[in-house]
Amino acid sequence: MALKVCPDTDQTRQGAVLLQEQPVLHAMRGGFYRRGGKRLFDLALVAMLAPIVLPVIVMVTLILLLQGQSPLYAQDRIGRGGKCFRIWKFRTMYPDADKILDKILAQNPGMRSEWETTQKLKNDPRITRFGAVLRKTSIDELPQLWNVLNGTMSLLGPRPMLPDQKFLYGPALPVYTSLRPGISGMWQVSERNESHFQRRAELDIEYARSLSFRTDIWLVLRTMRTVLYSTGY
Repeated sequence: MALKVCPDTDQTRQGAVLLQEQPVLHAMRGGFYRRGGKRLFDLALVAMLAPIVLPVIVMVTLILLLQGQSPLYAQDRIGRGGKCFRIWKFRTMYPDADKILDKILAQNPGMRSEWETTQKLKNDPRITRFGAVLRKTSIDELPQLWNVLNGTMSLLGPRPMLPDQKFLYGPALPVYTSLRPGISGMWQVSERNESHFQRRAELDIEYARSLSFRTDIWLVLRTMRTVLYSTGY
């Protein structure tokens, strides 16, 4: 699959840096797991999950089609090596969600402050009722298994950022992009709803530094707990 380099936006070039450079890129452990074992781990888990998740994917697709919606939503994100790729999700928002967001942030200073701090809204009016269920159960993320299969993502890794969020990482960006982004990861299973963006970035970079088979097994178990107790979104 051909990948493109995400273009820099004015915000990327001019924004304030929230993270300082951390001397971890060259200190990160190598070994078989980082070089190739993690990819084998991804493919093995996807094969094991396929009989369970494929019927769910088909069912949700049919429900969204019956609601008159296009079931899938694609968005550019930054991946390994800083390259752009398209991430896939089930559609959970009303049409023209980006325009709705701009209007909300312009009219509500409190929501603008929340967005600037966390890059999300707890009570997001763009989300449909069925979309809220998909997010709460993390089912909206299932189409990203295709991203895992095509090698643009991993099951576990740093959260894939939007192109206009690059400035928030500053000189620490190469640490963040040293790995494939993940469907789940440190931030997703810990402080997902509460942490500000800087803390989220710190958790992702800590994962890049501590990557190991043992860490990924721990994250799989924590992800199962998160999904079981519906603490997503």
